[in-house]
Amino acid sequence: MEHYLPDYVKIVLLFYLGGENMKRMSFEPPTDHYDEQIEAIDEQICNLIKQWKDLSNNNPGFPTKQLITNWAKEYNFYEDFLNSVFADFLNEEIYRPIVEPKGFLKNIPLLKSFEKDNKFYSVTFVRQFENASVVHLNIDRISSDEMFEWHQREHTYFELSIVGEGTHYDCRNEGGGGSRGHESFTFIVSPSLPDDISKYKLVFKEYKVPFQKPTGYEFVI
Repeated sequence: MEHYLPDYVKIVLLFYLGGENMKRMSFEPPTDHYDEQIEAIDEQICNLIKQWKDLSNNNPGFPTKQLITNWAKEYNFYEDFLNSVFADFLNEEIYRPIVEPKGFLKNIPLLKSFEKDNKFYSVTFVRQFENASVVHLNIDRISSDEMFEWHQREHTYFELSIVGEGTHYDCRNEGGGGSRGHESFTFIVSPSLPDDISKYKLVFKEYKVPFQKPTGYEFVI
């Protein structure tokens, strides 16, 4: 039986699992005109989205299937269109401006690891640039699963946060990939991390794709 994935799910999967070479394309307006009669309505839409974020503390969840069905009938929309709209609201972070590392300085050995349930997590070095740092998380596992079973299993990804001394760090998951025995994820951290590795900790939290559902699993190295 063939499984159908809506386009909005495919986009998010590509972002999180597409690897570090996947770069965002510049946006081009899909039309050459704009009906200025609806400018006030469009501004109201922006205002309502802002209220929606504030009221829910930017954690709104997702409308139930019945609500989507009701609204589609009431306002004459396709259900998948509404699913796509509300799904996009949950993925604002993927549109955050990208910091491209520039001005390579050096590699700093880190050699830190964590092991649990036959999985070995490691970060061997931090790549330092003038405006950012690049962190590679490696995951190695002992697995006897058949390749088909590996592809069928539920996929997850990791997000990185930095615990340091007063500085706020923006951490972007640039994607990842691998095989049944090895995976890796690349993160861009800005501003650059201190050269002294004792001044910060790397906190990795696991999420399910495509809608950033935390699994509750995290570790610090």
